Amino acid sequence: MLSNSFKWKHFVGEIILLNVRWYLKYSLSYRNLEEMMAERGVKVDHTTIMRWVHQYSPEIEKKVRRYLRPTNDSWRMDETYIRVKVRQEAVTGIANQSAPYPFRVSLL
Repeated sequence: MLSNSFKWKHFVGEIILLNVRWYLKYSLSYRNLEEMMAERGVKVDHTTIMRWVHQYSPEIEKKVRRYLRPTNDSWRMDETYIRVKVRQEAVTGIANQSAPYPFRVSLL
């Protein structure tokens, strides 16, 4: 994928890509990744991982962007009124692709 980009690096390209991917995909800190690599027998400093993320994430995004499905930024707001023990309350739900049924109840 980015084989020429790893020339003259001290680590194998697979290790670099693994760290960059884990940092971007999961909410891990650079120090967490340093610790995870140490458990696997790879000694790497957290600042090195930070440099890898800054250097390789734009290149990875360019390569991956064309394979992603286009997203729709539209959302809908629905509101209905229900009567609960004589008090009227508004139930508001936001319909979104990522979270289809979140509801919020507010007193009127």
